[in-house]
Amino acid sequence: MSNYEVTKSPSEWREQLGEERYRILREKGTERPFTGKYNMHFQDGQYVCGACHQPLFESNSKFDSGCGWPSFDEAIEGAVEYEKDRSLGMIRTEILCANCGSHLGHVFNDGPTETGQRYCVNSLSVDFEEE
Repeated sequence: MSNYEVTKSPSEWREQLGEERYRILREKGTERPFTGKYNMHFQDGQYVCGACHQPLFESNSKFDSGCGWPSFDEAIEGAVEYEKDRSLGMIRTEILCANCGSHLGHVFNDGPTETGQRYCVNSLSVDFEEE
């Protein structure tokens, strides 16, 4: 784990984020597929961390993967940190905000674009800022 620029106590994060966002961002939870407000959201702008507002993904990297969660084919350089995740009986790559360590989702090597990546992100882990 890195030393993050933005650090708060669990109670400070819980107060700022509320229970559901805290569960996703700080306890590595997952929202149900096809329920997030950004799953089928395709406006121009940036997706930023729901905890610290660091820009994470540009809207032009978003695509409809059909998986039920917002999907991107690349992150903004340096915005995301990667960790091996061995939970749920499988090996995956977890993605975290490089600025505050909040859980965003996972990245897979099955994307349909030239990057070959599919960043599968919880809607509750991001906010959107229009261009």
